Amino acid sequence: MARPRPASFEKTKVVAENRRARYDFFIDEVFEAGIALTGTEVKSLRFGEGSIAESFAEVKDDQVFLVNANIPEFSHGNRHNHEPKRPRKLLLHAREIEKFYGAVARKGMTLVPLSIYFNSRGRAKVELALAKGKKAPDKRATEKERDWKREQGRLLRQHG
Repeated sequence: MARPRPASFEKTKVVAENRRARYDFFIDEVFEAGIALTGTEVKSLRFGEGSIAESFAEVKDDQVFLVNANIPEFSHGNRHNHEPKRPRKLLLHAREIEKFYGAVARKGMTLVPLSIYFNSRGRAKVELALAKGKKAPDKRATEKERDWKREQGRLLRQHG
């Protein structure tokens, strides 16, 4: 029998985070995906190395790949080392892949990785979001809202 999927993802150790994603995109839905890695890639991630700042995911031939994610070579990896920016296969259910394909093809949405982390079982996972790109006015509104929240907090601390 299959294990029930967790309602919220248990992140024990976040390795890489895409901090600009929430600024550049409207996040619609968030998914957890496994990631097919080689041994040296896992070791690099365990050392806290890796970047997904300018990466994205794409659906190709009924599979989803993480493109442009940088996991640097492992220092003690000798000839078995990996290529730092190779496309990595994401492990998802067929139904989720079909949903992604439909959203990207029809609605013009993008698959954006939000973070790479290790779950409670020690498996490397990718938090993947179905997102829509923001235009410049939307970004200004986001910035204005963030500044207002910061100001509110400051005012509450002063008078509280």
